[in-house]
Amino acid sequence: MTIAFLSHLDLNLYLFRLPIMKKLVEEGHKVYAVCPRGDKFDLFTEDGIEAVAYEIERSSLNPFKELKAIYNIYRAIKPLKLDMLHTFTAKPNIYGTLAGKMAKVPTIINLVEGLGSFYIEDTRKNIAVRTVIEKLYKLVFVMSDKVVFVNSDDPEYLESQGVIKESQIKIIKSVGIDTKEFNPKCVSVETIDTLKKSLNIENKTVVLMVARAIWHKGVREFYEASALLSNYKDVQFILVGDIDDGNPSSVNKVFLNSGDVLWLGHRDDVLELTAMSDIYVLPSYREGVPRTLLEAASMAKPIITTNTVGCREVVKNGKNGFLVPVRDSKLLAKNIEILVNDLNERKIMGENGRILAIKEFDVKQVVKQYLELYKQLRKREK
Repeated sequence: MTIAFLSHLDLNLYLFRLPIMKKLVEEGHKVYAVCPRGDKFDLFTEDGIEAVAYEIERSSLNPFKELKAIYNIYRAIKPLKLDMLHTFTAKPNIYGTLAGKMAKVPTIINLVEGLGSFYIEDTRKNIAVRTVIEKLYKLVFVMSDKVVFVNSDDPEYLESQGVIKESQIKIIKSVGIDTKEFNPKCVSVETIDTLKKSLNIENKTVVLMVARAIWHKGVREFYEASALLSNYKDVQFILVGDIDDGNPSSVNKVFLNSGDVLWLGHRDDVLELTAMSDIYVLPSYREGVPRTLLEAASMAKPIITTNTVGCREVVKNGKNGFLVPVRDSKLLAKNIEILVNDLNERKIMGENGRILAIKEFDVKQVVKQYLELYKQLRKREK
């Protein structure tokens, strides 16, 4: 089989699709990474994957440029004589499907990892954009052989809107997590002690949040929960994640440096920081399936997150953490307080999360599901 993975970012393919691509190469299939040239573009060859470049302007809404992007994808994939095309994220899903049909690719699969920030608030702009997205998705999903979703809520919503038929839906939860890498045993006590000392938080219970510093991730609620629990002098709230310049939802640095939360900005030692934490928090308004929650579960950390799309896929309320309503700082603080005061409950929930991560979200399980899907579609084609 000759298969291409299409994205608008080489980084997306390299970070999140590489295990599937490598497994296909291992089984003797010809695999292409079709994406704009970036920092990771030349690295695919190390794993026997051929990278093919095309040009696209990610933020453009100019219809002439968009038509050109479709043609660029068509021109990139036509000579490859593909048996299958797998597309990722909104523009590649839409443009790639159209280009794939033009190139007469027999089998096309789309992956929808979440419907995005336009589905968080019902502003006029968001409603207008949602309408366009849904009309385009309805157009291309008819042309696709299967559409993969990472949670249950998004396909249910799109089906209710008449955008997709039930027969086209396949749910494969998350892109997977390497539970061997994100293993609490991989980070020594000495490493954690050194890290705590460097941050001047020895002997403190650490409440950690890792996310881009944008309001939709629940940054305000995290800071408000910290303020509500300010009487706990032995508890330290930590936010890891940089601001997102150009994003209207980006939090400003003045706010991030206010209160008692320790804002660390971007860090490359997320594994060690997660190991150092005692309680993991993500009060996001909406997600696909957040990788940070998978990492926390795999690291055996009790999780407090919102009862919303994507987040509730990772947390079983009362078993490996707590689910709280979106934008509810008081209940967020109350549940954090419960775990701050109950070390045994933190331990039990953490262990349950680790079991869940291995059983449902381990990358090997996810890769296996994709390979089975590819085989099914190839058999149907024949």
